[in-house]
Amino acid sequence: MLLTTSLQKVKGVGPKTVEQFASAGLHTVGDLIDFLPRKHEDFSEVVKISDIHPGKMTIKARCEKIETRPVRRGLRITTATLVDDSGKLQAVWFNQPYRTTQLAKGDDEFFFSGEFEFNYNKYQLSNPSAEKVTDMPVNTDRLLPVYRSIKGLKSQLVRKILTEIRPLMTMLPETLPQDVIKSEKFISRSEAVLGMHFPKKPEDVLQARERLAFEELFQLLLASQLNKLDNAKLEGWHIPFDQKIVADFVKQLPFELTGAQRRAAWEVIQDFEKMTPMNRLLQGDVGSGKTVVAGLAARQAAASGFQTALMAPTEILSSQHAETLSRLLQPFGVNVGLLTGSVKGAARKTLYEQIKNGSVDVVVGTHALIQETVHFHKLGFVVIDEQHRFGVKQRQELLTKSEHMPHLLAMTATPIPRSLALTVYGELDVSILNELPKGRKPIETKLWSPNSQAQLYAKVDAEIAAGRQGYVICSLIDDNPDNEIKSVQAEFVKLQNSIFKHRRIGLLHGKMKSDEKDEVMSRFSRGDVDILVSTTVVEVGVDVPNATVMIIENADRFGLSQLHQLRGRVGRSSHQSYCYLVMSDSSKPTQRLKEIEKSNDGFYLAEVDLKLRGPGEIYGRSQHGALNLQIATLSDTKLIARAQKQAKSFAASGASLLQYKELAAQVQHYQRLTTLN
Repeated sequence: MLLTTSLQKVKGVGPKTVEQFASAGLHTVGDLIDFLPRKHEDFSEVVKISDIHPGKMTIKARCEKIETRPVRRGLRITTATLVDDSGKLQAVWFNQPYRTTQLAKGDDEFFFSGEFEFNYNKYQLSNPSAEKVTDMPVNTDRLLPVYRSIKGLKSQLVRKILTEIRPLMTMLPETLPQDVIKSEKFISRSEAVLGMHFPKKPEDVLQARERLAFEELFQLLLASQLNKLDNAKLEGWHIPFDQKIVADFVKQLPFELTGAQRRAAWEVIQDFEKMTPMNRLLQGDVGSGKTVVAGLAARQAAASGFQTALMAPTEILSSQHAETLSRLLQPFGVNVGLLTGSVKGAARKTLYEQIKNGSVDVVVGTHALIQETVHFHKLGFVVIDEQHRFGVKQRQELLTKSEHMPHLLAMTATPIPRSLALTVYGELDVSILNELPKGRKPIETKLWSPNSQAQLYAKVDAEIAAGRQGYVICSLIDDNPDNEIKSVQAEFVKLQNSIFKHRRIGLLHGKMKSDEKDEVMSRFSRGDVDILVSTTVVEVGVDVPNATVMIIENADRFGLSQLHQLRGRVGRSSHQSYCYLVMSDSSKPTQRLKEIEKSNDGFYLAEVDLKLRGPGEIYGRSQHGALNLQIATLSDTKLIARAQKQAKSFAASGASLLQYKELAAQVQHYQRLTTLN
């Protein structure tokens, strides 16, 4: 049997099982070996019901009685009475109605493993796993691997099939360089895989997890190190520093640059002078002034005869960038053009010509910039805003519109935790804007019960009466009778026809046509709309300084980073601003929401979000999915630091990856996934 052998050739795997494995992307013996348990249940210590005490407990018992009942929309509770020869206790499961079928017989004995805790005014076993005693494999010493759910396949069958291919696990090829294994004192890959699938004691799992998590991080970090070395070999444009030009630009600004803006701008200018192309990430909290840094750099580039392209994910954001850059650059004779889907006919044709002959110095646009019809005269500087919203291919297409590799500044308003900056963005140099412009006041954020909305609306109305504007954010576009989440359509009608019928209400959502969205935003920017009822399309880049109050409905449905982004649409002037987070129901707020109530620091919140929700929230769902990390967590900064040190050392040594075939394949995958060039 080989790692490439099809699973259908393994004893005990029939046509239906093959189909189920294939639905989870498992086709070969190697795929199944790499399908690691998501956790391990420790059945080595089984207590009698009469001896149970608070904490993680395992009992062997029968189910005497079980029932499932709905308690509110979207939540069903299953309760069971469990018995052994020493007594009875209650177990409870949330949204696991299948337990009724699993345990209904009453004659079978199960191992129940869960937290015995005080809940709903009594002690009970919460959300325990349930393994039939007769299904328990003897050879696991009762430390049982639990696998990610595959439709129709139980962990028990996965374990049985893995037993068939266990001999192959003792002969797995090594995927880490021997020097790394030796210096980190790791067990071999074979031992690690066996320790995950067939552990004899808890230490086996700990050793295996450390080794395999390190391996995943090492692959990712080595890919970014190799990309960085490749980038250093490229020839870029030399854009010399002209002190007078930069000083004149800074002097005419209607505000004073923050210290962080000065540092970031200087880092960009220094990169311009190098012969290798800049590959820099500018991350700044909401409202920290990234566009000004990009504008200063574009001014320097234009003075040396180079064009700048700024690509943003939406038309609204592109228009705002173009407007800001025009205001900053036109006094110096630097021409700014806007290219989006809305620019059509003769105007589009003229703009194409101006880009080609160089009479437009800065071109701002959506992905319209990467169309084949767009030809630059001399593109030296590329800015990609909210770059994680573009695919690798789209970013590359813009960079290839220059005969030399242009300098690249990727910008994001989503603060990235340090661990993510080292791994996913490891090939980029990072500049951070962590100061707000002078005169800005911290936004007051308050959690709000849906039962007290009358008082909340009164607060909003007082802000409107004082000449300010506000937002009401909803997560759905259309009303859904099966769902309590407020829709933007229904909320718009309600506010317009009753609560705020004396105010001017606007509606904005992603299904509207571009020109409709632009019209609403223009009216809101001009002050012709008092309250904008919107979905999260306002999350990025909408800049209306007069807006000082925001209500976010069903705030518990959003991630921390997204709530922080939305909140950043207010607090953009010297006026005091407010953000009210309205819960879906009157239950106790989560720790997550309490964090955003007490902190305006996006970098701190991003770290919290990473721990609570994982990197998908920050890095983007599709990109994170492709990372395929089974064991490693991107919040483990200590392990990341160790892996980074070894990856740097290996990359600098010039050692060949070819002797590690499996390592090379994964590293090349990550190089394609994370590269910006």
